Amino acid sequence: MVLAERMKVALFVTCLVDQICPEVGMAAVEVLERAGCEVEFDARQTCCGQPAFNTGYRDEAREFAKRWIGIFESSDAEAIVSPSGSCTAMVRHFAELFADDEEWRQRAESIACRTYEFTEFLVDVLKTDDVGSSFEGKLTWHDACHALRDLGVRDAPRRLLGNVKGAELIEHVGADECCGFGGTFSVKYAEISAAIADRKTDNIEASGASVVAACDASCLMQIGGRLGARGSKVRALHIAEVLASRKEG
Repeated sequence: MVLAERMKVALFVTCLVDQICPEVGMAAVEVLERAGCEVEFDARQTCCGQPAFNTGYRDEAREFAKRWIGIFESSDAEAIVSPSGSCTAMVRHFAELFADDEEWRQRAESIACRTYEFTEFLVDVLKTDDVGSSFEGKLTWHDACHALRDLGVRDAPRRLLGNVKGAELIEHVGADECCGFGGTFSVKYAEISAAIADRKTDNIEASGASVVAACDASCLMQIGGRLGARGSKVRALHIAEVLASRKEG
């Protein structure tokens, strides 16, 4: 297990983790601390504005972005880390909201340069692909759309899961296919969203995995919901939860 030198990071926990699955945030902190980081959390943080941005409400998204930037600018942390590919991608798109405002565009670009998705940070910044995790069972990985297509995060989570003691990492058919959530897409086009999710969960179950892991709470909510509705024994877990697992002794 190779651990990095101590680095101060600010946790950008995201709305879904904060409100629906706080255990993911706690697991992320445990893993980051185990990897040698000092983690801070600013309770003032709120939504990054992604729902408004993706739905076309750019003025509203701009106000969310300004608040977010102001809060995280006040931190002296060397990096901002989020257990979400989609929210990290939103931060990296902040500059688009300020095409006509040079000051805010520069501030947006500066904050984006030190904001990372959780697995991307561990592997690419800390140069760590083994955090001393242990987990019994077969795991499969779901590539969340924003993390894969927007951030280019593909190998990092697989490297981390491949080094989990006791676990077997297997690929399922269509690992890089959308789960059907897509934020407000799942509300506006519920039947299409459900059909996409059913195809995804069919492939996950066919893989023989006992756990499907992902880097976004939104994907896990979608996949886990469909698995639960069909009475599946497959669990949907955030990769931070898997990596936080370890046997004592």
